[in-house]
Amino acid sequence: MKYHFPIFFRMTLVLGSSLLVFSSAHALSLDTSSDKTITADRIEFDRKTQSIKTAGDTKMETSDGKRMTLLDAYMDNRGAHAGGQRVEVWLGTRTHFSAASVEKQDNITLAQSVVYTACGDCDTNVNAWEVSADRMRHDADARMMEFYNAVFWAYDVPIFWSPYLSYPDPSIKRKSGFLIPYVNTTNNMGTQVNLPLYIVVSDTHDFTFTPGYLTAENPIWQLEHRLNAHHSSFRTTGSYTSNRAGNDRWHVFNEDLIELGEHARAKLFLQRASDKTYLQHYGFYDAQPFLDSGARMEVFADSGYVRTDAHVFQELRVMPGVQSSSISGDILPNIHGVYQTAPVYGDTYVSFMGDMIGIYNSETAGNMQRMLGSATVTSPWTIWGGQRVTLAASSRYDFYYFNNTDMLDGEVGFSGSRARFLPSGYAQWALPLVNNERRDWTHVIEPRVRYTAMRVLETPAFANIDSSGSVLSDATLFSDNRLSGYDLWVNGDYADYGLGWSAFSRGGISVSGFAGQTYDFSKPKDLDPNSGYHNGGSDFVGRLSAEYKDWFMINNRARFANSNLALRHIESTARLGKRNYVEAGYIIAVQLDDALTENSRNNEIVGGFGLGLTERWNLRTRTIYNITDERIQRQNAGLYYEHPCYMIGFEYLRDGAIRTNLDDESENYVGNTTFKLSFSLKLVEGKK
Repeated sequence: MKYHFPIFFRMTLVLGSSLLVFSSAHALSLDTSSDKTITADRIEFDRKTQSIKTAGDTKMETSDGKRMTLLDAYMDNRGAHAGGQRVEVWLGTRTHFSAASVEKQDNITLAQSVVYTACGDCDTNVNAWEVSADRMRHDADARMMEFYNAVFWAYDVPIFWSPYLSYPDPSIKRKSGFLIPYVNTTNNMGTQVNLPLYIVVSDTHDFTFTPGYLTAENPIWQLEHRLNAHHSSFRTTGSYTSNRAGNDRWHVFNEDLIELGEHARAKLFLQRASDKTYLQHYGFYDAQPFLDSGARMEVFADSGYVRTDAHVFQELRVMPGVQSSSISGDILPNIHGVYQTAPVYGDTYVSFMGDMIGIYNSETAGNMQRMLGSATVTSPWTIWGGQRVTLAASSRYDFYYFNNTDMLDGEVGFSGSRARFLPSGYAQWALPLVNNERRDWTHVIEPRVRYTAMRVLETPAFANIDSSGSVLSDATLFSDNRLSGYDLWVNGDYADYGLGWSAFSRGGISVSGFAGQTYDFSKPKDLDPNSGYHNGGSDFVGRLSAEYKDWFMINNRARFANSNLALRHIESTARLGKRNYVEAGYIIAVQLDDALTENSRNNEIVGGFGLGLTERWNLRTRTIYNITDERIQRQNAGLYYEHPCYMIGFEYLRDGAIRTNLDDESENYVGNTTFKLSFSLKLVEGKK
C-alpha cells in the first residue's frame, strides 16, 4: 500500500529508526544507527517494500552533517538500490561531488557527467582543482573511483586529459602511488629532482622510496620505513649514493620504541654515516656533533626509576688544522637508578641514587668502569612570615677501575682502582614577598641564599668520563653540582645568593628578572678561566625577560666581571608580532687571554622577520651572522603560499660552514647554497 503526500507545499519526512548516509561513492544507503531527514516537493513511502520515492527537488541530510540535493530520487529499505537526477553531494567542508544522474546497484555506483573535487568552496567562484568525466564508476568494496574520459582542471584551466583515471574514495586514508615531486638546487651538486613513491603495506605499515636525480652528481636513493605495532613503533630512514669520485656514501637512522607493560619500555636507536661530512653535504645534517647508536631500557614506578643504556658514537666534528677529533669512548653500558621515599617526617624525604658506567676507547684500547651510590635527606620547611627553608645532607661513594687510561694528573696508561667519599650538604633560605594591592598588577620579590659544603675525602686524580666543566650563569646558581656530570666536583664550600623579581598584570603582561653571584671560600679546581668562578666572589649574572600575550617577547641573559663589571657574556633574543613579526638576537662571549681559544671575543647576531603579504602569501627570513669571522654562518628565506587545500614554498638556504679534514680531503665541506621548490596537498577534511 502506498501513501501519497500532497504536493500543495513542501514536505519533510523524518525517520527516527533509520539514518540516510552517503557511501564513499557519494550515493544513498540506509543505516539504523541514527536519524535522517528527507525534504521534497512530493514523497511516496511504500510501507510494504519500505522504499521511498520523491518527486521534484529533494534534499537529504544526515545527523553528521553530510547532505545531498537531487531530483526525483528513489531508495529501497537497505540502500542497495538507489538513484536520482541532478545530484549534488557535500561530504564535508571541501569534498564535493556532482553528476547528471546516479544509479546504485548493491556495491557498484554509476554516475554520468561527473565533477569531483576535494577542494570545493576554498576560492570564490572557482575550485583550486577538480576532475570532470563523462562517466564514473565506484566500487564500494575496493573503495576506488574510476573516471572515464577524464580531465584534470586547476582554476578552470585544463591541465591534462586521460581516457582513464582512478582515484581512492574519501574513506581511504592512504594509497600506494607516486607523491608530488620536489626540487632542490645547490651550488655544488646542481639541480636535484626527487620523485617519492609511497608504498602501503597496511594501515599501520608503509614505506616511502625516493630516487633523486642530480645534474652535477650521481643519483641518490632515499628510503623511509614506518611501522606501528601493538604498543611499539619502528622508524627507519636512510640514503645511498655512489658519487662521481667513486666513493660509496650513505647514512641510516633508526629508532624503535617498545612498550613493555605499564612500567617498562625499551628503545633501540641507530645513527651511522659513511663519513663525517656526508650528512651535511647532502642536506641531512641537523647540527649534531656526533652520531649515537645503542639501546635503552627504562623501568619506572611511582617512587623509583631505573635506566640501562649503551651508546656507540661516531664523531662528526672536523676541526681545521687538526688531524683527528673524537669523543673519549663508547658507553658499554650505563645503569642509573633513583628512588624517593614517602615523607618520613613532615615533608622530609630520603632519596637514593646509583650509577654504574663502563667506557671503552677504541683508539687507545683503554677502558674504565665507575660505580657510585648516594643517599640524600631533604627537608623543606615553611616557617613564620612565609619563609622557605630547605636543609639537605648527602653522602656519596665512588669506585673506579682503570685499564690503560690517561689520568687528569698527567699519568699516562694507568691501570688499577681508585675510590673516594663525597659528603655534602646545603642550607637554603628564600622569602617570597607578594604585593597585589593594585588589582591590575601582582609583584613578587624573592631574595634567596644557599650555603653548600662539599668535601672530597682522599682526593686522587681521576680521569674525566662525563663532566665538561661549567660556565657561570643564572641557571647554574642554586644547583646541587654546578659541574655537569659526576666526575668533577667542587672541593670546598661556597654560597649562592640572588634576588628574583616577577610581575604580571591582568592584561597579559609579565616581566621577570634575576641578579646573583656565588662566593667560593677556596679556589675552585678543574675550571676553565672563562667559567666566571674565582677564589672569592664570582662574576655577576643576571636575567631579564618580558612578554605580552603571544605577540611580544624579549629575553636577556648576561654575565659581568666581578672586578670592574666588564661584559663577559650576553645573550639577547626578541620577537615582536605573530604572523607579521620581527626577531633579533645577539651573543657576545669574551674570552680571557689565558684560555685556549682562537679569538678573544666571539660575536654573533641573529635577525629575521615574517611578513604576511596577503591573506595566503607569507615571506619569512632569518640570518645568523658571525661578526668575529665576518661571514654569514647561516641564512634562509622562504616565500610560501598557504591555501586551504595545498601549500607552495620557494626556499633559499645558505650554509656558511667550512669543514676541513686533513686525513681525508674527500670529507672536506664548504657550505652549500640551496634553492628548494616544494608543493604539498592538505588532505584533512573539515566539517560543514
